[in-house]
Amino acid sequence: MNEENVIVAEELTKAFGDFKAVNAISFEVKKGEIFGFLGANGAGKTTAMKMLIGISKPSSGQATVAGFDVYTQTESIKKSIGYMSQKFALYDDLTVKENITFFGGIYGLSRAKIKEKRTQLIAELGLENISNKLVGSLPLGWKQKLSFSVSLLHEPKIVFLDEPTGGVDPITRRQFWEMIYKAADQGTTIFVTTHYMDEAEYCDRVSIMVEGKIEALDTPKKLKEQFKVDSMNDVFLKLARE
Repeated sequence: MNEENVIVAEELTKAFGDFKAVNAISFEVKKGEIFGFLGANGAGKTTAMKMLIGISKPSSGQATVAGFDVYTQTESIKKSIGYMSQKFALYDDLTVKENITFFGGIYGLSRAKIKEKRTQLIAELGLENISNKLVGSLPLGWKQKLSFSVSLLHEPKIVFLDEPTGGVDPITRRQFWEMIYKAADQGTTIFVTTHYMDEAEYCDRVSIMVEGKIEALDTPKKLKEQFKVDSMNDVFLKLARE
C-alpha cells in the first residue's frame, strides 16, 4: 500500500441474497484529500461507507482504512476515524457543553483535554452565549456544524460524512464546506457522501456510483472534460441515462 493512501478498497462487495448493494468497487483515497462519494439515493453509498467504518462486514473483496483491515481490525478503525451520520448524531436532551464532554469521554480524551477542546470548539463556532442550551433547541445548520466539530474532537486521521448537508440552507452548506476545507488543510482526510451534485465541485476527486458500481472516478475538472459537459450534474445525468 502507498503510504499516502489512507483508504484502499479492492473489489469490495456487499450482497444481500442475490442483490449486490455494492458490487466489486475499487478505489484509493489519499491523505488530506477531500474525496466525494456520489450517487443517487439507493446507489450503495451508505452501504459502502458502513463497510469502511467497520460496522458492516463485506461479503467479499478487501479494504483497509488508516492501515487497518475492515474484516479483522474494526475496533482500530473506529479509533482512527471520525463519523457524522445522515441523521443528526448528537443528543437533543443534552446541552452543547454536555454533548462535547460526553463525546470527548467516548473518544477516550482526558478530562483536561476535554475541557481544553470544549473551550476551543465553543469559541470557534461562536456558541459562547448558548453553550448551556439544549442541543435540541438549535437550528439544524448549527446542529450540523457542531456535530462535524465533535467528530474531529479526537483528531482522527479520516472523517466520514454521510450526506452532512441534507436539509440545510445554501448559506449554511457553504459555511459547512469551509469547515471541511479547514480540516483538510490541517491534514485530515475527508470522505463525504452527497447527492448534491454541485458539492462535487468542492471535492479534490469524485467517484460516482450507479446501481452499486463506481462508474466514474476522477477530479471534477477531468470528469467534465471526459463527458464533454459544463457541470457535475450533467456528468451524473449522462451516467444515469447510460
